[in-house]
Amino acid sequence: MVAYRGLLSNKPIPPDERLILALDVPSPEQAWQLVTRLGSRVRFYKLGLELFMAGGYFELIAALRGRGLRVFVDLKFFDVPQTVSSAVRQLAARGADFCTVHGNDAILQAACAAKEDLRVLAVTVLTSLDQGDMNALGFQTDVSSLVLSRAQRALALGCDGVISSGLEAARLRTDLGDRLLIVVPGIRPVLNRPIDDQKRTMDVEDAFRAGADHIVVGRPIHAAADPCAAAEEIQNRIAALFDR
Repeated sequence: MVAYRGLLSNKPIPPDERLILALDVPSPEQAWQLVTRLGSRVRFYKLGLELFMAGGYFELIAALRGRGLRVFVDLKFFDVPQTVSSAVRQLAARGADFCTVHGNDAILQAACAAKEDLRVLAVTVLTSLDQGDMNALGFQTDVSSLVLSRAQRALALGCDGVISSGLEAARLRTDLGDRLLIVVPGIRPVLNRPIDDQKRTMDVEDAFRAGADHIVVGRPIHAAADPCAAAEEIQNRIAALFDR
């Protein structure tokens, strides 16, 4: 178990909003069925590329917002700065809470200039990549140092936070303090750890003790035999950490 107890997030985030459920399902109809089934057990949802390509994406955002739920748009905007700026401005008007942006300083800066109340999260290193992948891509540094460098740049450019593996969260929190949101995907509860494409993973408590503000969980909930029980179990574990 990771022993970074002093790094537990002190941001005023309701405990039940610290869990973000990734709606990685084939259609908005299936997504809405899952949202309805989970009810009050989940308050924050991430919508990614699969749902975007399925159609009905913005209608789903509106439906989630209409229920008072929070929305994380994970489309990893990456294009010329003006295009990214325009995309972020359009999304800000949709009522989303978070969005992801990938790219260099000019791209991140353009996104931040257009964000309004939308929180921009910079992508550091995907949790599906490990050091071997980074070496193959030609990066002459270790994953942890690259994540820290990208997070420092993102913060300086006006981003609200980063997407980072829990394995790098402790270094980010130690070096950068509470100035940025740390959102950790690749969460694999030890009792429900499927074989999949995530390489740099971490358990629920360990991620938060390492400094995560939010965790993103997908398959361990929506692919569980009982998604309601799986979500409830994770929420109870989060509550045990933060309800003090």
